[in-house]
Order: sequence, then structure tokens, then C-alpha cells
Amino acid sequence: MHHLADGLLRPGLLAAACTLSLAACQAQPDLSAVRAQAERPLQRYHVIQTLNANQQVVIAGTQAGSMLVSTDAGHSWQRTSVDGASLIDSAQCPDGSFVALDFYRRVVSISVDGAVAASSAFEEPSVPLAIACDPRGGWWVAGTHAGIAHSPDRGRTWSHLDLDEDAQITALQFVDEDHAIAVGEFGLIAVSADGGKRWDRLEPIPNEFYPYAALFASRDEGWVSGIAGQILHTTDGGRSWERQANNTHAPLYRLFMHEGVPHGIGAGGTVARLAQGAWQAVPYPDPLPVFFGAGVSLPGQSALVAGSPGGLVRVIGIRAN
Repeated sequence: MHHLADGLLRPGLLAAACTLSLAACQAQPDLSAVRAQAERPLQRYHVIQTLNANQQVVIAGTQAGSMLVSTDAGHSWQRTSVDGASLIDSAQCPDGSFVALDFYRRVVSISVDGAVAASSAFEEPSVPLAIACDPRGGWWVAGTHAGIAHSPDRGRTWSHLDLDEDAQITALQFVDEDHAIAVGEFGLIAVSADGGKRWDRLEPIPNEFYPYAALFASRDEGWVSGIAGQILHTTDGGRSWERQANNTHAPLYRLFMHEGVPHGIGAGGTVARLAQGAWQAVPYPDPLPVFFGAGVSLPGQSALVAGSPGGLVRVIGIRAN
């Protein structure tokens, strides 16, 4: 024990060793795991707010301003930072490129292969919430004060239309070159029959309906989803609405077509499909009780991609019955 104590308690030799090599006296932390985590494209702080897809890539926009791109149908991702942005919505343009909406009044242009090409700032609406790309390639942004902004030249110039309503537009869609629909809080609905030059307000959706999402299959038929799992259906272009059964009982935050059938994703990891006049839950392996805030159909595949907070992106294989 005496020799062991001598070997451990020799301050002179210890000080000399520390002078010659600090590394010999201090354990060096292994940062490889930290670096590996930082390099991962999907991070726990990512909140997936929008998803879109063409024949080549899937794109995902996050609250923290990251643009995620997958070239293998959502199985792996690469990350590009969009400085100072919070990407809340996106749309595909006729040539297969995308536009993503930055909450801080910018439109981010994304090429067909998913590369961030440029961004364009606009002044109004002051709080943008929805974006669309019309069949001519024009960009449209809608948001607070029932404002709709339009750029016919990929963001070089902008015009702004105020619908004179104290309401925010939450969804905007062009169904063909001439016909477009905008919906918003307090049941606001406005339609255009001339490519967006003029917008006419219809009678509001009953009971001051607040639409989380809207989907129109044509100028006449469409759906809006709202609070407490409500889903309304129109067959006359929004002039009248009827409630449809939502057997999932979950709010649906995004509506989209998949294999020609309306689908939605929402609270509690819900995936829903319209079948025989009612919205039914779509079963899938290993469901998680998270809310899906973004979703998109994968072109040419019997699968969709859903995204949520926590950096979660799921590829879900489903088939229409």
C-alpha cells in the first residue's frame, strides 16, 4: 500500500507532467456524437410546417427556416438553411418548381430539383398565411386583413388587393387558369372567375367557420376542415355547405388529393380518407400520438409523407379502397 500511495501522490511529478502536456492531465471529451447529431438534416427542434412534392423531390419547410429536400421519396433528407425565415406554406408551380412562404413576408423560389433559387420580399399582407401558384406561373400570397398579393413575374413586382374584411385568409387555391377560391376566418369565402383580377365575396360559411385547410377538386366541389374535426362540403363553388361525417373525430390541418381521393392529416397522428361520403381513419404501421401539421401525396406512389414537430417526417404507405 505504501508504494501505491507514493505512486498516486507525487505532486512534483504531476505538475511537471501537466506543464509538458495538458492533455495528459485532463480527459478530452468525445465530441463525435455531438457533431454527428448537429450534422443530421432532421433536428428535434424542427417543426415541419409544409410539405410538397413533384416527380423528382419532396420538400419540407420548417419553423426554424430550414428547407429539407429528399430525392428518395422521403426516406432521407438534406438540409439547406434559409436565413431568418419561418416557412409556413408552399405550392407547386406548373413547371414543377415550388414557392415557399416565409412568415416574415418573403417568397422563397425553389427549383425543380429542390435547390433554393432566390427570395422575394413583399409588403402586404402584413402577416402572410397562404400561398398559391396559378396555372400561368403567377405567385399569390394571402393573409391578414383579407389581403391578397400577386406577382406575375416571379417576385420582381407585386400588387396588392384588400377585400376590405377584418379577417385573415387561411387557404388559397387556383383550380384552373380562371377560377380561384380563398377562404378564411369568420367564414370568409371569396372567388375569382377571371384569373384573380376580380374577387367576389360569397355569403360566409355558416357559424363563422374557421378553416384550417381547404381543398377544391373543381370550381364546384370542395371541402374545408375546421375546429373539433368539423368538415364541410360544397358542390356549388362555396355558395352552400353541408357537414360531412368525420369518423376520426380529429381536426385535420391539411387536405390534399392522393390517388384521386381527398385525404387529410391532423391531430393524434391521424391520416384520413374520404370514403362513401364520410372521412375514415387510414390505418398504418407504428402510429404515433403526435399532430401532423403538414402532408403531401407522393406522385406515382401509393404513399404520402406527413410531418410534425420534433423533426418527425413519416412516409406512410396506403392504398385507396
